Amino acid sequence: MIEQLAIVSGKGGTGKTTLCTALGGLFKNIIIADCDVDAANTALIFKTDLIKTYDYIGSRKAFIDHGKCISCFACVEKCRFGAITPKNEKPFINSISCEGCGLCAKICPADAISFSVEKAGEYYISKEGNITLVHAQLYPGEDTSGKLIAQVRKTALELAQTENYSMILIDGSPGIGCAAISSITAVNHVIIVTESTLSGLHDLKRIVSVTEKLRRPFWVVINKSDLNPAITEQISKYCESLNIKVLGCIPYDKTVVKAIQEEKSILEYDCPARNSVIEIYEKLRGEIL
Repeated sequence: MIEQLAIVSGKGGTGKTTLCTALGGLFKNIIIADCDVDAANTALIFKTDLIKTYDYIGSRKAFIDHGKCISCFACVEKCRFGAITPKNEKPFINSISCEGCGLCAKICPADAISFSVEKAGEYYISKEGNITLVHAQLYPGEDTSGKLIAQVRKTALELAQTENYSMILIDGSPGIGCAAISSITAVNHVIIVTESTLSGLHDLKRIVSVTEKLRRPFWVVINKSDLNPAITEQISKYCESLNIKVLGCIPYDKTVVKAIQEEKSILEYDCPARNSVIEIYEKLRGEIL
């Protein structure tokens, strides 16, 4: 069985990618799937060579042939998204509001509505030594991140099956929206990274709720745990009250900032954060291997 382990967070900036790239350097025979498609940066750390590029086609958009249109305005009346409005006795479609559901084309008596698809981004396979990375770029303004994340994960799984990888490590999208849900759905295990702040605790509770609804087993990692010991204690008590295992704590460490600036993994430095990540890795191996 191929282990799929997603690392997520209820908010951005908690250290999710730092932990993911470090674990990616510790585990062997794995694929890393960067599912933060709006701001993918895992490739910056590993400096991978691009192997393959694929076009990503986003959602469909409706188009009206006004030469065929009989101005019955049935499409205007039935569009639940308000994407079609009358103008100069003809219906016009707002492409930003159009959800591509297809109802307008189905009910049009003149067969005047069709759909077009457009490239909304790209996804890639890259490699560096024993690191294989599947990642993507969603074009600015596109709103189909969940669908692109599903494609990244599908590509990673197909690659793992054909090339006998034992694990897919997923750098998930932050937050609790459809992108985060797409990152977590059907994985074997989840690590939720939080930080020792009130906003970190608030967003931890939200992503815990989402993960529980998806029925995925998960653990918590507290980053910058010594930044505010009182909040760290609150997080620990919250986890204890719900029988959630805290896999480890990572102290606030300025070396992490240096590693990010130099586009390197924290494993390349001798520092407290590195030592904590290795301890988390050892505990994780005992849980899933």
